[in-house]
Amino acid sequence: MARPATVTPERILAAAATEFAARGFAGARVDRIARRARVNKAMIYYHFGSKQALYRELLRLTFRQAADRLRAIAASAVSAPAALDAAIAALVDLARERSYFPAVMLREVAEGGAHLDGATLAALSAVPAAFAELLARGVRTGTFRPVHPLAAYVTMIAPIVFYLASSPIRQQLRRSHLIDAALPVETFVRHVQHTMRQMLAPESIRPARSLHDA
Repeated sequence: MARPATVTPERILAAAATEFAARGFAGARVDRIARRARVNKAMIYYHFGSKQALYRELLRLTFRQAADRLRAIAASAVSAPAALDAAIAALVDLARERSYFPAVMLREVAEGGAHLDGATLAALSAVPAAFAELLARGVRTGTFRPVHPLAAYVTMIAPIVFYLASSPIRQQLRRSHLIDAALPVETFVRHVQHTMRQMLAPESIRPARSLHDA
């Protein structure tokens, strides 16, 4: 075990991330987190108080970082379409950096947000709110058509979370040669960027619909 003086909350959070991603909140065990972090369980309770508080802090940290990145992009001098592209790339990068997040978030969605308290929900809400700021700038300049900001956010974030969380399944599909499941992250990001730009384009410059689209 590490000496208490060397124990950092960050190391405990890193160990907890792996445990929660693999087993979800209900299946996660503090003793496994302690072994992975090389601390005793008492140090986890000293820093975080409970498994629930540890889980929530992990989510809040990710939400705060995502919101901060989006706010910085929204406040930048780049054009609205460039800001949109940057926002999508930034969220993908963050989710890849925090590789536990897509799996944890999918579990939380499936469980109806059962483990989210008010403070965690507030941290979560800051992410679509920051994305809405970015959209509003594009709407004001006529670059984006008016849309419901939450609808646009869900349209953007859902495929990102699913794409990253499904990586193990896509690897199995590739090994089994059932379909061509190779989808590099750069290709995926460009696809989402293009899709969102097309969706948000003003009606005057959007592609005309064919009879098949009617």
